[in-house]
Amino acid sequence: MLTETTAILGDLIAFPSVSQDSNAALIDYLKRRLELVGAHVEVTHDADGGKANIFATIGPPDRDGGVVLSGHSDVVPVADQDWSSDPFAASLRDGRVYGRGACDMKGFIACAMAYAPLFAEADLKRPLHLAFTYDEEVGCLGAQVMLDRLAQTGPRPAVCIVGEPTGMAIIEGHKGCCEYTTTFSGTAGHASQPDLGVNAIEYASRYISRLLEIGGALRARAPAQSRFDPPWSTIQVGRIAGGAARNIIAESCAVEWELRPINSADFAFAKSQIEDYVETHLLPRMRAVYADADIATSVIGEVVGLEPMSASEAEALVRTLTGNRDPATCVSFGTEAGLFQQLGISTVICGPGSIAQAHKADEYVTLDQLDACLEMIGNLLPQLARG
Repeated sequence: MLTETTAILGDLIAFPSVSQDSNAALIDYLKRRLELVGAHVEVTHDADGGKANIFATIGPPDRDGGVVLSGHSDVVPVADQDWSSDPFAASLRDGRVYGRGACDMKGFIACAMAYAPLFAEADLKRPLHLAFTYDEEVGCLGAQVMLDRLAQTGPRPAVCIVGEPTGMAIIEGHKGCCEYTTTFSGTAGHASQPDLGVNAIEYASRYISRLLEIGGALRARAPAQSRFDPPWSTIQVGRIAGGAARNIIAESCAVEWELRPINSADFAFAKSQIEDYVETHLLPRMRAVYADADIATSVIGEVVGLEPMSASEAEALVRTLTGNRDPATCVSFGTEAGLFQQLGISTVICGPGSIAQAHKADEYVTLDQLDACLEMIGNLLPQLARG
């Protein structure tokens, strides 16, 4: 099985499925292999049709209660990285498979695909679903499209295992990652008469100050037993740009910022606080001088977190499959897991490889890690056959 897995992984690495480009060829490859073993395959696309997700079912196609193995097909760029071998040609050296996406996360996809024919030959009582998405690296965009479709049409899986690289440790939680650009539109004028203009930078600075105040309030809301690091939800301003010259009232300004909530309550609190401040304080003052002044926030991405659950069917299942009795943990990086959880699907993260290798030159996954992942997936087969 390991030989077949590494062969499939080599095929997957050869597809340069960088997020900025199409992943269609890779999805076609997966679709052909899955249809050959009799899987029911549904493909969903982005608005332009150039990127695709695949949601395949092996076993009873309309039955609820199945298990999802989930992974993303896109990878980060290799530009300006110093690779010792071709990043899009798998290289097996010293018990490691090198290549872009080897651990993040084509290794997991290869393991699932290697086992697909065996699941197809079995008389499954509960279905196995394989969910492979586009654009996880740039905001989990593909998963949102795929899961919107699943919510409309069913079936409703019971459990999802997201195979991000965890060293096969069980991860039960991570923060959300919400990214925004807020644009301030005022009116220009001569700096000698500031009262006649609406300085976009001035109002942007007030907005930033309020964001920082909300960040302090989020820190005070941290649960006593939070296992996140840091244990509270955070707000961070990353970039501000605006203005033309020191003696011109700034007509426009843009602020790029992010919110990383530990739970949905903090997400709602932060959003309502800043929106209320804009509507009741900033905009009235701006429009008292210039009626067309505006503040507009663009959502770059709102990826919900994975909230730890006290009783998790997914965690219990993965412990049975792996024999892992170590405490489940929380991580700082984001995944698609929270999107599955939002649909009421019990979800954990567990996959081969180390996140320390992801996004770097000479990314790799070890054969031992692939073996461990294959063992987990292989142990799932009798679980689904029993129903």
